Amino acid sequence: MRNVIIIGSGCAGNTAAIYAARANLKPLVIVGHEPGGQLSMTTEVENFPGFPDGIMGPQLVENMKQQAIKFGAEYIFGKVEVADLGKRPFRLKIDDEWHECSTLIIASGASARWLGLPNEQKLIGHGVSSCATCDGFFYRGKKIMVIGGGDSAMEEANFLTRFGEEVTLVHRRDEFRASKIMIDRCKANPKIKFLTNTVVDDILDVEKGFVSAARLRNVKTGETWTQEVDGFFLAIGHIPNTKPFVGQLDLDPDGYIISHGGARTNIPGVFHAGDVEDRTYRQAITASGAGCKAAIEAERFLEAEGH
Repeated sequence: MRNVIIIGSGCAGNTAAIYAARANLKPLVIVGHEPGGQLSMTTEVENFPGFPDGIMGPQLVENMKQQAIKFGAEYIFGKVEVADLGKRPFRLKIDDEWHECSTLIIASGASARWLGLPNEQKLIGHGVSSCATCDGFFYRGKKIMVIGGGDSAMEEANFLTRFGEEVTLVHRRDEFRASKIMIDRCKANPKIKFLTNTVVDDILDVEKGFVSAARLRNVKTGETWTQEVDGFFLAIGHIPNTKPFVGQLDLDPDGYIISHGGARTNIPGVFHAGDVEDRTYRQAITASGAGCKAAIEAERFLEAEGH
């Protein structure tokens, strides 16, 4: 029986663990299916405060983890298969074993949607990215490609023109889901070129160890060609990792947790932190801030009960 269980080991989960451990709550952290969260798939992080020379993403989350362990947090590998939040203590089934807790912090994040291309995963952090804000700076004066047709794709393409020499926006249809104002903004930007009715068949070049080109195909004509590119950005959405909580927590139509103020969910004693609720900012620093809030809320909740 735990005071608090934290699901997720990215910036949100690790920061929650640091705060909960320092409050002597002895938190148990479930590492999850993406240890370290989105940062574990990035290379250099230059926008996290306190690191003027930058820091490698995996190193940053490992530092946070070690900090939490130092204060008494415990980490176990595993994935939440079933969650029973109907009554307290809350029960979680993790790899065939049940765990109970008085409070729960859900920091399970949101996984980027990928295209599923042969070389895509091998080049993540070496030219393939799902975060323009995180990685755009590395492509000053370079050729950039953005995949997607919604508002986030338009927003990322526009943002990336601050750095890139040119930005090619690739979409599989000839119509965009994005709002008219976002489309107009992109069309008015001389650095953005549109490639519609086009899909990516693969990304090159794993042998070189970095992105050098994309193999493209027109879905109407069947024509294929290779286009030089240095930065390849996916903007086709994220999938919040909330499957075990469907029917129990208030979720929006896309599966993100709906906040009930602060870090609270609709169930007293269950709190949210990071990208599992935040579909706007998705930054390491905002996730850490959310983890801090969730841990403080959990501590106060337990205190009010006399723990």
